[in-house]
Amino acid sequence: MNLTDAPGKGADGGARPFNTVEDAWLWTMAALIARRGGAGLCLQPGRTARPCEPDDVVKCLDRLYRQRRIDLAHARVLRIWGERQATPDPKRDHGEARLWGEAMERLAFPLRQKGIVALGVLA
Repeated sequence: MNLTDAPGKGADGGARPFNTVEDAWLWTMAALIARRGGAGLCLQPGRTARPCEPDDVVKCLDRLYRQRRIDLAHARVLRIWGERQATPDPKRDHGEARLWGEAMERLAFPLRQKGIVALGVLA
């Protein structure tokens, strides 16, 4: 079963990019959790078609890791908070919020370049 919400990848296939890097990451983690549980994602009524597979986002993260632009601490925070489907609170989770922000900032360029996150969106 195809895990993409999009019937065809990219804007030509009717898929809409994510508004933010955080949205893309949380969607990716939800899809990975569903996959691990044996479920798949498919286009459902009212659900927005997306221009990628969850693995496309993971590949961008992996490339950043191999380039040493992020480290295991960043990946750990992304996994933990992604599984919670939430973002760290800067007031309560200062260190994790800092790592989260750094990772989101570094993921932004490759995700925008691939059309996964909309251009011109800063958050």
